[in-house]
Amino acid sequence: MQSLWLDGRRPIPTHPFMADEEYDDVVVGAGITGLSTALMLAEAGRHVVVLEAREIGALATGNTTGKISLLQGSRLSTIRAHHSRRIVQAYVDSNRDGQEWLLDFCERAGAPVQRRTAYSYAQHRAGAADVEAEYRAAREAGLPVSLVERADVPFPFAFGVALAEQAQFDPMDALDALARELIAAGGTIHTRVRVTGVRASSPALVTTSAGEVRGRTVVLATATPILDRGLYFAKTHGQRSYGMALELRDAGPGDLPEGMFLSIGDSSHSRSVRTAPRDGHDLLVIGGNGHEVGRPGAESEAELVDDLRDWGQTFFPGARMTHAWSAQDYESHNLIPFVGALPRGRGRIYLATGYAKWGMTNAVAAGIRICAEIFGDPWRERRHWHQVLGSRATRPADLARGARAGVQVGAAALSGWLGAEGESTPIARPGEGEGVVANAKGRPVGISTVDGTTCAVSAVCTHLGGVLHWNDAERSWDCPLHASRFAADGTRLEGPALADLERMPRRTHPPRIAGT
Repeated sequence: MQSLWLDGRRPIPTHPFMADEEYDDVVVGAGITGLSTALMLAEAGRHVVVLEAREIGALATGNTTGKISLLQGSRLSTIRAHHSRRIVQAYVDSNRDGQEWLLDFCERAGAPVQRRTAYSYAQHRAGAADVEAEYRAAREAGLPVSLVERADVPFPFAFGVALAEQAQFDPMDALDALARELIAAGGTIHTRVRVTGVRASSPALVTTSAGEVRGRTVVLATATPILDRGLYFAKTHGQRSYGMALELRDAGPGDLPEGMFLSIGDSSHSRSVRTAPRDGHDLLVIGGNGHEVGRPGAESEAELVDDLRDWGQTFFPGARMTHAWSAQDYESHNLIPFVGALPRGRGRIYLATGYAKWGMTNAVAAGIRICAEIFGDPWRERRHWHQVLGSRATRPADLARGARAGVQVGAAALSGWLGAEGESTPIARPGEGEGVVANAKGRPVGISTVDGTTCAVSAVCTHLGGVLHWNDAERSWDCPLHASRFAADGTRLEGPALADLERMPRRTHPPRIAGT
């Protein structure tokens, strides 16, 4: 699986790694959070390095749907149901600042942006109450939204709320521009360098797969913090959702929807719809079918991808799928992103997590706030939302959401270990694209076959010991506890885990042959 945005894109030129260097700021992660934060720091005259374990934009940013919107599905009404009007207003204001910074940057850097009206809509009249709740929350926060009874689209649209003058883009165009501007401002970028630890000494010591570097501050722009200080892995939950590009070669004017659409009211079968310019014509970009990482429910990940494709081809006959992909993001139990100094980091380590799939605006807002803290800006001179979102008290609703998540994680941990007892090695070699967890003398082993190669790895997550689940769409081992993910050969992909899976002797029978 590969996203439309990443396909055919050449790696952005970066620098060879130099160990034992010292910087003002070490930024870990080269997505929208890391690169925008690094550029703000570098433009203030600081000596900045970005360390990226894979390539620029390899994870969430390169696999997003690329919407830059203040109307975010049912986000505002969801927050309003658990928090005060003041908190919702601060959330909107922070996203507005992030949106304005990003759009201004794209304009001056020449990264193309398309202005569109955003719609949060109900697929059926039963969802009208959800639309009205979002409308009220948005109006209360000062957004000029309107209610819409109909839209010129072929898919079910019963009722919606609209916000004009929002935007969409190719996120990799923006990352490419951010990286080039950062380098021009004196910053350094290292790819294929995985950070394995951070010590809050003075200066902070950052250990990597290629050596050590030091920095006066360290910013963890890694979707979820790779350090367990503060237990943010337990205060958020990881979500995967799917994206797809469809081509309609004979599409004429009006055949593709004008605007950015996101259904609300049924999160398990949500639908996101936008267009994307490619090679002189527009592609249709659809998304949805989100679920907790490692817990897809009754349907497997591959079946969820098929369901999304079938939906697109049902309402856009003749559409041909050109790309399919998936992305991972984290939602905090109290619904507001966690941004700022990491506990027990001695004021030298900062984090940003919990964007709940709205990273294009939240990520830049996080960078703005982190930079204000690093620069030591007085509170009275900061934007009001810095103070409001920086002094949140835990509410009973937050505790309840966290407790429910804890129960689900506990159930996933128990069922994983019980399930691993079901089949003992040796086993029949899995078919192409298949994976199975088996019991090797009481130890869960994950055995899979990908591109003709069968691998056996420990099926126990290297973070906190959850038994892994085979993701048949992306051919990966996913942890249902805290959303760490690993390739078929055990290589860590993302999440709070830092170590690869242990590779184990393969204990399989030859593949069964029908009739023998």
